[in-house]
Amino acid sequence: MLRSQRLAVVLALEERKEKAALEKMAQAQQHHEAQRQQIENLERYQREYREQIRSSQKGVVSVARLQGWQAFIAQLDQVIAQQQKLLTQAEERLQACREEWQKAWERRRGMEKYIETCRQHEQREQDLRDQKQMDEAAGRILARRR
Repeated sequence: MLRSQRLAVVLALEERKEKAALEKMAQAQQHHEAQRQQIENLERYQREYREQIRSSQKGVVSVARLQGWQAFIAQLDQVIAQQQKLLTQAEERLQACREEWQKAWERRRGMEKYIETCRQHEQREQDLRDQKQMDEAAGRILARRR
């Protein structure tokens, strides 16, 4: 069996690894997008809530009610900060998955190039063998004519 044919098994393994890394990266991308959407939703809700507070403050507002609003906004700030941490973690995970996929892609691509180099080398060797056989055959024909 030729070396290029034996290496096909290794190439198939590298292709599976690359596919798995790509799927992992896609999942990380989806998770990152979900975290980003969650922050956007929380921030939008916070803006809307603040706007409601502003519009309801046109009249007299009790101190207790104002304190309740402030406490709720502080809670929203904490939730947004926690969500931001989750988003940062998701970004780091996505970057790690992207790097893992890039390495897997490079390994697969390198194996493809190596196999192609092996095939070219094997073809040159076959061409030399064929040429040698033709030269020997021509030499035998020439020797018979003499």
